[in-house]
Amino acid sequence: MRRDKVIALAAKYVFLGLLSIIVLIPIYYLVVTTFKTSIEAAVSPMGLPSRIDFSAYIDAFVKMQYPRALKNTMIITACSVTGLIIVTSMCGYVLNRKAKYKAAHVVFLLILSGMMFPYQMSILGLYKVVQQLNMMNTLWGVILIDIAIHLPLATFLIKSFVSTIPIELEEAARIDGCGIFKTFWKITFPLMKPTIATVAILDTLTIWNDFMGPLYFLQSRENDVILQEVYRNVGQFATDWTSLFPMMVLGVLPLIIFYLFMQRYIIGGVMSGSVKG
Repeated sequence: MRRDKVIALAAKYVFLGLLSIIVLIPIYYLVVTTFKTSIEAAVSPMGLPSRIDFSAYIDAFVKMQYPRALKNTMIITACSVTGLIIVTSMCGYVLNRKAKYKAAHVVFLLILSGMMFPYQMSILGLYKVVQQLNMMNTLWGVILIDIAIHLPLATFLIKSFVSTIPIELEEAARIDGCGIFKTFWKITFPLMKPTIATVAILDTLTIWNDFMGPLYFLQSRENDVILQEVYRNVGQFATDWTSLFPMMVLGVLPLIIFYLFMQRYIIGGVMSGSVKG
């Protein structure tokens, strides 16, 4: 029996090791290629570079106008996530506390219906709406669209989590003279920290990597985001990989740093939101 357990454990670790290698190979190829010349990348794709040279990163930094692209990307991501948290926290709270009313149930189902259809299906309608609101080629147009797109899932997560917050705390605050808004922001909202962190992390990753929204609604290079600058290396007949890969690394680096600092909140938020009572 003990031997069977050892064999099963060894087989599991071998499988996980092979899986890790499969996942790490593309990352290795990406990083190694950034230090190669075009000839080295073509002759020996998986080999190590002959020398470590950061000139490709310097060229990429200049070509993609990295500070400007990074600023635009951070503005869109930060404003979208902040607006999303404010809207969905209040929406999820009301829908949970008023769940006994039929109207709240209908509104919740209406919001969840937004998860059934990809927003790409309504891109023509969105284009017309943004154009009529005079928000074309503005960061605010993309921000409002991002908030609307990610509203259903964030509302669902927060509504589920509110069930874990004792309603007696809110009743005690009302007895002490707190109004509805003061009770929510002073008592309930701070207790939503785990699920708020989860929503912030997941939506930051998604919005940062969004390409279609900025592509459709941002038409000048002054408003371009990082992915649009990376895409400039993709030509109709050829792609400059040695220039593209350093840009990809520069684009994803801030996101990796953010994720490393925030990943510990994901498991706590999901686990807390999945248990009621």
